[in-house]
Amino acid sequence: MEKRTAALLLALAAGFGASEAAADTLRSRLNTDIRSINPGVNRDDSTDGIVLHMVEGLVANSANGTPKPLLAETVETSPDGLTYTFKLRKGVKFHDGTTLTAEDVVWNWQRYMNPKTGWLCTGEYNGANGLKAEAAAPDADTVVFTLNQPSSVFLAGIARSQCGQTAIIARSSVNPDGSFKTPVGTGPFKFGEWRRGEYIRLDRFADYADRGGPADGYVGGKKPLVDSVQFIVIPDDATAKAALMSGKIDIFASVSAADVLELKAKPDLAVTTAPTMMFSTILLQTRDPLLSNVKMRQAIAAALDFGQIAQSVTDGLAPANASIVATASRYYSSEQKRGFAHDPAKATRLLKEAGYAGQRIVLMANKNERDNFETAVIAQSMLQAVGLNVDLEIVEWATQLDRYSKGNYQMQSFSYSARYDPALAYSAVIGSKDARPNRIWDDAQAEDLLRKIVATTKEDERQALFDKLHGLFLEQAPFLMLFNGVEVSAASKRVKGFAASTMPKPRLWEVSVTR
Repeated sequence: MEKRTAALLLALAAGFGASEAAADTLRSRLNTDIRSINPGVNRDDSTDGIVLHMVEGLVANSANGTPKPLLAETVETSPDGLTYTFKLRKGVKFHDGTTLTAEDVVWNWQRYMNPKTGWLCTGEYNGANGLKAEAAAPDADTVVFTLNQPSSVFLAGIARSQCGQTAIIARSSVNPDGSFKTPVGTGPFKFGEWRRGEYIRLDRFADYADRGGPADGYVGGKKPLVDSVQFIVIPDDATAKAALMSGKIDIFASVSAADVLELKAKPDLAVTTAPTMMFSTILLQTRDPLLSNVKMRQAIAAALDFGQIAQSVTDGLAPANASIVATASRYYSSEQKRGFAHDPAKATRLLKEAGYAGQRIVLMANKNERDNFETAVIAQSMLQAVGLNVDLEIVEWATQLDRYSKGNYQMQSFSYSARYDPALAYSAVIGSKDARPNRIWDDAQAEDLLRKIVATTKEDERQALFDKLHGLFLEQAPFLMLFNGVEVSAASKRVKGFAASTMPKPRLWEVSVTR
């Protein structure tokens, strides 16, 4: 795969694409290869962005993060919050030509609840974490989900890209033994070809049942306006920039902040930006012998200049934010604005109180995600300045993700994909490390506050609980929140209908290109 990737990059730089794209093919840069094509299984943010062109769920997030009906025509919630009734849209077809029915939804839910499927979100709905949801189909157009307890984030949860939007796929997606084969979904594009390390091609689904209206996040109008889209894997920013300028790709997604001014100066390119709810962090392994000491973690926090890190890494496009609640969230209150003060003298004092004696600490990062790498380099310098013996360990993104999943690290510069309800952001980090090694904040009080947030739908109660949880987060410093993401995209002016979005993944429906 490495040889194929190298050949592709050389070809692009020399002015020849991986394949000669037809006039009706839209080509977008992908900074790292996807992990799978199985919705919500073996995924990362890049994987989600590709898969969600092919599959859809009952509900999806609009541009402002509100879950709205997608495959469902309507959604009704019972007064007690325990029953959700979905009326399906009529005439929706899968890529294999079969028509969506309520029984297909139930079959999918049962598949997701089967641990053998490996769905990321199984434990959130099978009772393992308290909430249990069961699906039934009283008729061909109606699906009823019954919950064992109220959940203010049920719709937001099943709409998540991390869960593959709880995609409804056709039964032909799996082999006779139940193993996954290919995503036969209802989305505007269907699976074409995946040449690992090189590109993923998706083809227009001619029978796509468009919901209509303006494009709105993952809902609204989603018409495929080109015959195919090709996501070309180009890890190196300089090579991607050259490919865009030479016309070998049409869209350069995830542009580094350092390249913005140069690209804006090109008259044939359009550069757009948008704030996102991704959150960039420095993770601290609280079970590490050194970092289990809260004074060590507070010393690390005091050693870092959060404002300078955000300014440098995002080129001033995003402010520092020490809260897990995103700055764009309606729950970002004055309490959420509280953070850690940059105080090197305090850091030095806390290190002495913690008994730190110069032991080596390893900060992991990768170069595929430039923000993570730059954050790590800057943080290392600031930490060394107060006497911390910090070394960088630079690994491939796949290796870092595997180490994260197993909890096998001391410190990581790491980013999380957007969660549009803060409760879901907290759910990604709070929990038992024994049960789930990728959990970061293992604390009974934090878990209790999160349970209360999920159980209430009252806005004022949720706000008070979010504020209390943030105070506990600053007190314990189980990891460090640095800033929320900003998406920068550049595209040829031949491309129509594309712009950077609060959802930091290229969405290529309702987008066209002229040659």
